[in-house]
Amino acid sequence: CESGAERRLQRGRAAPRPRRGPSGAAPTAAARTRGYFAAKQRRGLPHWPPGRQGHAHRLCSQTPAPRWSRREGPGLRCDYGLLFGAAEADGLFRQLEDEVEYFEGELTKLHVFGKWHSIPRKQVTYGDPELTYTYSGVTFSPKPWIPVLNRIRDRIALHTGHTFNFVLINRYKDGCDHIGEHRDDERELVPRSPIASVSFGACRDFIFRHCDSRGKNATRHIKPIKLQLAHGSLLMMKYPTNVYWYHSLPTRKRVLAPRINLTFRKVMTLAGK
Repeated sequence: CESGAERRLQRGRAAPRPRRGPSGAAPTAAARTRGYFAAKQRRGLPHWPPGRQGHAHRLCSQTPAPRWSRREGPGLRCDYGLLFGAAEADGLFRQLEDEVEYFEGELTKLHVFGKWHSIPRKQVTYGDPELTYTYSGVTFSPKPWIPVLNRIRDRIALHTGHTFNFVLINRYKDGCDHIGEHRDDERELVPRSPIASVSFGACRDFIFRHCDSRGKNATRHIKPIKLQLAHGSLLMMKYPTNVYWYHSLPTRKRVLAPRINLTFRKVMTLAGK
């Protein structure tokens, strides 16, 4: 008589993973933010081999490569996977909340359609010295790298082979904070370079829309592509995605928890700036 696990494997579905922790106990409820993360976000997380439980400080060198899934469309090339296990992602989220210092004053506004608007989220840039990044009428100079950002950047490089010298961080306090449709196609970006988008906190809908299918004057009918970016996940947006596709994080009023997103980029210094 086959076990339930064997039947699931024959149907192509993985058997349930053992509970984390040497005692087999469920995760503590003390981690308040974890209560907002859906159970499906934890699927596919790395499992510590016997004898390795509790060595979270070695995770960077021991974590297996993410289980990538490909997202494709006309001119869209993206890879998606979970870069951090739940416990490490929780710790990084807390560090980011404690250590990242967001812009204030005039740097919290953008120039759109001839008017200045307050940004419906918090944001800041970190990166190598001498770099600048301009969009929506504002030029940003990055703050110096801090250890938690270097740790995330190093993990991306370990599993993708890509290095980055700049990161834009957006913090969404809840589902009312959002970002409208846009493309990451600024002049300072190294041509054909990917953008690595890492998410921590509440799971939010992330929408891709093809440039030819936007608005009343759309010339093609191409369905939008919706992803749900989980806690600890990495979305690699590869060329030519940002040539043809806009992306957004729309308002979701039912989401009550915060989310932090980090988009790592390869930025170059423009002559004559």
